[in-house]
Formats: sequence, structure tokens, C-alpha cells
Amino acid sequence: MVPPTSLFAQVLKLVDRTDFERIVRAHEAEKHAKGFSCWDQFVSMLFCQMGAAHSLREICGGLGTALGKLTHLGLSGTPNKSTLAYANANRPWQVQQAVFENLFLKCQSLAATHKRKFRFKNPLYSLDASTIDLCLSVFDWAKFRRTKGAIKLHLLLDHQGYLPCWGHVTDGSVHEVKVAQKLDFPADSIVVMDRGYVDFFLLARWTFQGVWWVTRAKTNMAYEVLKNLPISKNGNILKDQVIRLTVHRSQEAYPKEIRRVVVWDDEQKRELVFLTNHMNFAASTVAAIYKERWQIELFFKALKQNLRVKTFVGTTENAVQTQIWTALIALLLFKFLQLKSRIAWSLSHLAAMLRMNLLTYRDLWAWLDAPFLVARLEPMGKQMELIPT
Repeated sequence: MVPPTSLFAQVLKLVDRTDFERIVRAHEAEKHAKGFSCWDQFVSMLFCQMGAAHSLREICGGLGTALGKLTHLGLSGTPNKSTLAYANANRPWQVQQAVFENLFLKCQSLAATHKRKFRFKNPLYSLDASTIDLCLSVFDWAKFRRTKGAIKLHLLLDHQGYLPCWGHVTDGSVHEVKVAQKLDFPADSIVVMDRGYVDFFLLARWTFQGVWWVTRAKTNMAYEVLKNLPISKNGNILKDQVIRLTVHRSQEAYPKEIRRVVVWDDEQKRELVFLTNHMNFAASTVAAIYKERWQIELFFKALKQNLRVKTFVGTTENAVQTQIWTALIALLLFKFLQLKSRIAWSLSHLAAMLRMNLLTYRDLWAWLDAPFLVARLEPMGKQMELIPT
């Protein structure tokens, strides 16, 4: 039978409404609110992300033409453009951040049941940041350069399920290391990042906390070789060394030994130099861990291609933060559907197909496993059944 609610309404049920109301009360987000609730705002902005709406007019118009389907979404009525704009500009974006954190725990428990890529059981994280260009004359708070505005989205990706587990938005001028210095990781976890994060004070603190790290070496790094470790003659590992930093400031920051692994990249015809504080992994495993860092680059690409994080429906910092955190919530919902599905959806394909069927009345889980089956009502009042197209 055709369910009594749309796919969008069923996706919204993945967000616990009781937890949502608790978060709203904790942030006093509905203080002085008159009719337009935080849930109305959340549903409208999630519709912006999943429905690929480009403006407030498209959000409100798209929901307004949904006729009787708004009741199933929990909306009190068709949102008004000015009301939604005011809510985005003034209601704390921390509500969306807290919803994201709750939803991540739900996705994490589901991802834990899936097969791991590496044999080791250490949690693996990728850390990176991506710059989003803005017009400085419109977004005058987003300082980057004298004639250019930008914000920077810092993300931490959990490789068990490839889920974003932490995020932070700053001005474009803020260096990645300053944000990374605020992070702490569970002992025995592995963090992989590019050479923009090479700060030996930071790496020393993580080492002291029992955290393993893998990164690329800067070309001007001064060091001395303490030991050459044996390597296989048949692989792409050129060197496996134990080194010590020789520059006084670097040595003062990181007095311990560091492992240096040199790998030949046959595709680009170049040498890649990796650094790590893990002395027991095979050199090929160190190289494979850094190669896995590419997943966060793919994540940023998917985020920018499938969700609204490059153009914004509001110009204030609060409105931009609200839209970005709603985009991350939408991406977590897509990831949850991917993990639940029996077929191998790509994220871009799932986002596109769901967008085209967002207000269609289909059972979400049946649609997820068989999206190309259509419902047809047989004559003489027979029960509706699914048939292949």
C-alpha cells in the first residue's frame, strides 16, 4: 500500500522530535517566538538542502505548493519569506549543530556494524578544511583578503562509515592549525592530515596523549637519519627511516623520534614523503592510511556538489552558519540512508533521486531498495502492488 506520508516526511522522522525540542529549550531558541517554530525553520532549511532550492522564494514557494502535505512535515503552515529570513538571522545556529551531533551518534552506531577497510581496530580520522568564497561587499563579516571574502569549513571525517563527526566554521583567514589545536582525540586513534597541519608543538601534544598521526613532510624540513629500516624490493616503498629533527625550535617542540616513509607514486611519477609517530605499522600501511585521506577531499566535493553551501539564502553570519549546519545534517541523513540500503547508492545519485521524489508518497525503505518500482492500482479495487518499469 502507498504510505500516508511523503518520502521527505519519513526522512524527517529520523530526527528525534523530542530531542529536537529539548535542544530548542536548552538554547532558548524560541524566546519571543510568535507562531513560527524552530521546527518550521528546520524543515524549511532542510527542504532548501534536499530540494535544491536557491532562494527563500523557492523554499517558501516549493513548500506552499505542496498542498496538504505540509501537515505530515509537522509544519504549522506555509512559511513566509521574511519570517524565515528573520529566523535564520536571529535564532542560534547552535540548535542545528546540536541536532547534527545527535544525528551523528545515530549514524555512528549503524556504521559500526559495517565492515572495516583496514585490519587494525584503531579509529581512523581525516582532518581538513575547505574555503568557500563569498562576496566581501555582501558578507562584510567574512574577512579573508582586502578585496575578497571567504569562510573556511573545518571538518573531521570518521572513516568508519565516512561520517563527518565534527565541524567548525571560521573566517577564511584563520589557519587550519589554530583550529586543530582545539581538538583532542581518544587515545590509540589515528589522525591523518595534509602537510598544512604540520606543527610540531601540535603533533607533540597528540603524541603525549597517545594519539597516532600520519601526514606529509614539508620540503624544507631539516632532519638527520638515525636508522634505516628494511624495505621490500618489489614494492613502491623507497625508504623507511627513523629520523630526528635538527632545527632547534622544531627539536624543542618535538624531541622524540619520527618515522619517515618515502613512497614512489607511479601515477604522478613523483616521490611522496610521509611522517608518522607509529613505529610498528608496515611502511605500506602508512602509505595506505595517507591515501585514505583522499576520502575527506571526496566528502568536500560531494558536499559542494549536492548541497547548498556555496550560495546562501541569508547574508548574516548566523544565517550562513545555520545553512551550513543544515547541509551537514542533510549529508548525515543521506549517509544514514546509504548505510541502511541494500543497494550501493552513490551519494550524488541518492541525493538527485531523493530530490526528484521528495514529496512522493512511497514507503521510504522500500523505495530505497527498489527505487525503480512503481505503484499501480489494479482494477476492481485490488490492492496496489509494485511492478518493475
